[in-house]
Amino acid sequence: MRNKEFRLMMIISLILTAAAFTVCMFISKICAVICLALGILISLVFYLFTRQRYRDIEKLNDYLSAVCSGYYELAVDDNAEGELSILKNNFYKVMILLRTASENAKKDKIYLADSLADISHQLKTPLTSMMIITEVLQEEKDEEKRLGFIKIIEEQLNKMKWLITTLLKLSKLDAGTADFNMQSVNVADLIEKSLKTFALQTEIRGIKINKSIEQFEFTGDVNWSAEAIENIIKNCLEHTANGGALNISTKLTAIYNEIVISDNGSGIAKEDIPHIFERFYHGKNSSSESVGIGLALSKAVFEKENAKIEVISKEGIGTSFIIRFYKFVV
Repeated sequence: MRNKEFRLMMIISLILTAAAFTVCMFISKICAVICLALGILISLVFYLFTRQRYRDIEKLNDYLSAVCSGYYELAVDDNAEGELSILKNNFYKVMILLRTASENAKKDKIYLADSLADISHQLKTPLTSMMIITEVLQEEKDEEKRLGFIKIIEEQLNKMKWLITTLLKLSKLDAGTADFNMQSVNVADLIEKSLKTFALQTEIRGIKINKSIEQFEFTGDVNWSAEAIENIIKNCLEHTANGGALNISTKLTAIYNEIVISDNGSGIAKEDIPHIFERFYHGKNSSSESVGIGLALSKAVFEKENAKIEVISKEGIGTSFIIRFYKFVV
């Protein structure tokens, strides 16, 4: 009876019942009694149903207050018919969405904290190294040694530059703000563009590059795609000994076109394969230069281009990265 509208409706109902009873008294006492009984019965039924309806609404309000306080373990689903039941079910759906969003937000916070810790660790190592070398440089008089130390500093700076640039690119991909100029990409040109970066390194190390290219095109961004391929080649070269081989081939099928990049290096441990595309993951056979984000970036780029990437590897034999561009949505 706390609801003003409810009280008003009950008062009007009682007034109408009393008025009908009074009028019927002039016609027949029996008619008046029947009219009074019906009026009271109708008012009672209305009271009971309306009271239950307001109780359900109050219960929903309590649920809403609990959800606003961050408590989502509520069961308000209702399979009955009626507008209130529909409202309950819609409220339940919204509550599930809010709970999912809250859980995702918590996961994102944990992921952000872990990422910041990893980034801090990756940057701390070259920074510490450069600080120590800088102190040594202040005391060192030998010009040849000074030049050697300066070269080490330069290498560490390049490593930091690559790390920061790659992390920024990954952040753009995560946020969906990376600009992808989607167009038809010629795979032969893409592979040649990617290999140019490593021409000097492969020549110095005596690594043979074997190519078997069947021409095809896919829809993507040529610059992002080149960077993704370069990161895979970089990973292969890091695990390949001097005098080894890097193999790049393509294959066309009715369902997909694929690029296969493989090496005959140390391979990836079986337990590491499921985690190879995770950020900052270091496997058993990872090189000391690896920071664990290049392959994560490659995967993010290819996913943006609706392609799939997988890895097949065996320790002591080598690793193959397979990138498939499907002709249909899968």
